[in-house]
Amino acid sequence: MSSSAALGARVQAASRSASVAPASQQRVDVRPATLRTSRVVSAKSVFLGSKTASKRAQSSKLCVRAGDTPAPAAPAAAPALAAKFISDTAEWKALEKHVGAIEKTHLRELLKDDVRFKKCVLEHNGIYVDFARQRVTEETLDLLEELANKVGLKEKIAAMFSGEHLNVTEDRAVMHAALRAPATEKIMVDGKDVVPDVHDVLEKIKVFSEMVRNGEWVGATGKPLIDVVAIGIGGSFLGPLFVHTALMTNADSQDSSRGRKLNFLANVDPIDVARSLNGLDPETTLVVVVSKTFTTAETMLNARTVRKWITSSLGDEAVAKHMVAVSTNLKLVEEFGINPDNAFAFWDWVGGRYSVTSAVGILPLALQYGFEEAEAFLQGAWDVDAHFRDAPLRENLPVMLGLLSVWNVSFLDTPARAILPYCQALAKLAPHIQQVSMESNGKGVDINGNRLPYQTGEIDFGEPGTNGQHSFYQLIHQGRVVPCDFIGVVKSQQSVFLKGEVVSNHDELMCNFFAQADALAVGKSAADLEAEGVPEKLIPHKTFTGNRPSLSVLLPELNAYTTGQLLALYEHRVAVQGFVWGVNSFDQWGVELGKVLATRVRSIVNDTRMNGRKAGSTDGLNVSTTAMLNRYLDGKAKLLYPTPRDVFPCEIIDGEFCNTRGLK
Repeated sequence: MSSSAALGARVQAASRSASVAPASQQRVDVRPATLRTSRVVSAKSVFLGSKTASKRAQSSKLCVRAGDTPAPAAPAAAPALAAKFISDTAEWKALEKHVGAIEKTHLRELLKDDVRFKKCVLEHNGIYVDFARQRVTEETLDLLEELANKVGLKEKIAAMFSGEHLNVTEDRAVMHAALRAPATEKIMVDGKDVVPDVHDVLEKIKVFSEMVRNGEWVGATGKPLIDVVAIGIGGSFLGPLFVHTALMTNADSQDSSRGRKLNFLANVDPIDVARSLNGLDPETTLVVVVSKTFTTAETMLNARTVRKWITSSLGDEAVAKHMVAVSTNLKLVEEFGINPDNAFAFWDWVGGRYSVTSAVGILPLALQYGFEEAEAFLQGAWDVDAHFRDAPLRENLPVMLGLLSVWNVSFLDTPARAILPYCQALAKLAPHIQQVSMESNGKGVDINGNRLPYQTGEIDFGEPGTNGQHSFYQLIHQGRVVPCDFIGVVKSQQSVFLKGEVVSNHDELMCNFFAQADALAVGKSAADLEAEGVPEKLIPHKTFTGNRPSLSVLLPELNAYTTGQLLALYEHRVAVQGFVWGVNSFDQWGVELGKVLATRVRSIVNDTRMNGRKAGSTDGLNVSTTAMLNRYLDGKAKLLYPTPRDVFPCEIIDGEFCNTRGLK
């Protein structure tokens, strides 16, 4: 039976089963039945290549959903800020003045205050946050709340969820929360409810991922596609990699991914290509190319390279079965050789670093772990989205964490932050949040283009405990003051308890989680060292000043749902900081100049290597770059062939184009 015939049979079977399956076998779905049915038919029709697919897709977006309510009223406007900058306001100046009072305190004493402690602990649906080790008093929290009210924080949050174009430099809404909204929600962007469109794409992902996983969608030679290579860079890579790393050792995720492999290819360095394809068979590999415009230089070069890896073994026609796209540029997708029906959409109101809950992340994750796991991840993110939207400021986890970051950066002059997960499965959290935070708030001008009189953004870095303890903790204990986020889980993904040991392996890890935060806060004084009999000459070296701020986040366990919660917690925390600082947290013009200059250098490198010449003054580069480029060219081979051809290391392609000596 052909793929199309098999799909047609599935459509009919799905329609029959929807009406006769007993309730005990039906999975709970909050979407109304009429909407679910139309979307299933629409998604399956796309892969069938039906001529009516587009009509069905359009009709599914027009379905009247049960429980629909009128669109919410426009949010109240944020209070007008009379001062040019927030730093000119009385609320900001009150916090500046308050720093003097905080300098007279020490966390060693503040941690003895039971009343204060209770005001520094927040909980939401299993997430426990303790910021008692931040250098704050109740007065600090009151002043931060007044600052939040001054900038209209609650109104700005409402504006974001109402689809206002908060990304003013690109004239776009900021609606990544809509990517995980239940079908019963109504979220408007430019006068249109976008939730049906989101769920159309999710349904398409569900159908396609199930077809690949159950063997209905096979490769060009009829073999099942058990390996996936996701090609993308920046937010198209860091977010999905974070989630994949978080889930791969979770018991449920392990069961659902058994026998499958998911690799990511981001760096244009051919070494990354070789490592991503190492051990894979083109016959069993599916490639997901992620590029909104299908023009991202690094991604498309990698995509062309992997396409050659496939076609050199399976022929040009194999591209249609082995490559799919996440993109909005269907013209370029088709020109590349991918069937446009096999492209998964997302929207310009989704920023790259916020796109992991779009098809960018959900497609590869669903292919690896199954759609149910991907859906649980979305549900966890929405749980925190709704909390961020609805909770009062003092009870709102992302709000309070964002305000504390503003306090540390702008008032206590501590511009760095260490993200320290005491869970190896969160090894890729820090790199992802590094992009989310630094690309969002690393700005020098406010949202109106005025040069800021204060610093914004944090320098984020991190490493899982206890690895970090043996790397950079020396600096955070006795060198620079670096506020820390300690993240722990109650139930480990993997349990080990050896006979004769005092505690389990996970208990040992978590003992360090608890101890490190206290060591930073309390420290150890010279008097303590003297009492212990430490030699006088060593006392200065062994003294710990303490009073170094941190906060702790404790999750019940790490699974798809809590991973989604953690993601949204950090995403919205970053937005809060940007709202207070008055910057546009949703553009990234700072990454553009280097790309432009690279295009210019690319043409020079091409000309010098093809013509066997060196770079010179006529190329328009400065003397330093010219000298370094020529040093580079001295070690390269001349790229001149009688007939242009592809050349690959044998590790990638062992065949006609193989270069056993390596490729310079």
